[in-house]
Amino acid sequence: MPIYQALVLGITQGLTEFAPVSSSGHLILVPWLFHWTILNNPHLNKTFDVALHMGTFFGALIYFWNDVVTYIRALFRSIARRSVTTVEERLAWFIVIGTIPGALTGAALETVIEDKLGQPWLIAVMLVVFGILLFIVDKMVSDERELADLTLADTVMIGIAQAIALQPGVSRSGVTITAARARGMDREAAARFSFLLALPIIGGAGLLKTIETAKNGLPSGFAAPFFWGFVASGISGFLVIWAILGYVRRHDFTPFVIYRFAAAITVAIIIIAGVRNATL
Repeated sequence: MPIYQALVLGITQGLTEFAPVSSSGHLILVPWLFHWTILNNPHLNKTFDVALHMGTFFGALIYFWNDVVTYIRALFRSIARRSVTTVEERLAWFIVIGTIPGALTGAALETVIEDKLGQPWLIAVMLVVFGILLFIVDKMVSDERELADLTLADTVMIGIAQAIALQPGVSRSGVTITAARARGMDREAAARFSFLLALPIIGGAGLLKTIETAKNGLPSGFAAPFFWGFVASGISGFLVIWAILGYVRRHDFTPFVIYRFAAAITVAIIIIAGVRNATL
């Protein structure tokens, strides 16, 4: 794999993991569009995907470091006392609870998702469908509740939504933000909880796949592309979190919905014109 492809895919992962536009969908569409051979090598593609996701994980971890330390300490305090008495303890447990549906679904359906659900035509459909859902919910719900107002019912709904996002094109951040907005959370609170909820699922999945990669071995000659993909995804992921949290304090999610439609239309035109096949 050339270094430039690793950089492009790393930046793509970082830009789209936390923006509500589907990173998994873009990591399929970009090499599909440019006819890069990485899609023809499942082992290489899977191991490189690990590097990219761990890059964004560390980028997000650096950004939310103070929050992570606060919630981990709160979780252990709560366990030690066998009670939940503070907002931080409650939110720490909500992050744990919200992670469970996605983790269970990912473990049960990993092979199906990788083999059946990553087709370009289906990704385009999901971009449109869940883009419409995000737009409608975002416009209909008034900004009322903050992160401290999050409830168990909110968390369960957002966690279930995160499980749905395993389908490429849905967008993990997009569907969890939509669910949080549907529960009356303001835009910044919805985005922040979505990003925090991503840390255990990305980190946990990345750790398991890293162990698997270590057993099978890194493909020969790919150390440099993996390194630069990791770095590019980490830096771009950090910057996107910073930018989005600042943006949503004053603006809605309409530009992201417009982008989803534009990307889907582009994919449709490419398929209809016969430039690329509708399936991999």
